[in-house]
Amino acid sequence: MIRSKKDKPSGPIEIDLTGPQGNAYYLLSLADNLAKQLRYDKARREKIKREMMLTDYEGLLYTFDREFGLLVTLWR
Repeated sequence: MIRSKKDKPSGPIEIDLTGPQGNAYYLLSLADNLAKQLRYDKARREKIKREMMLTDYEGLLYTFDREFGLLVTLWR
């Protein structure tokens, strides 16, 4: 049976941190997109992004995982 792609259930998002999706800019963009989909208001989205940029890459990952870890699996 051939089915439509629109009927495919969406699975968890997986990010390989060693690949191109593991860069900080991609993760910041993904965080903003996910926050919009979750209907976070603009102030909350900006707060999350500011916190992600506050320290180094590990801090960015920590904040991303805290906020979106139930939706996204990060792989090293």
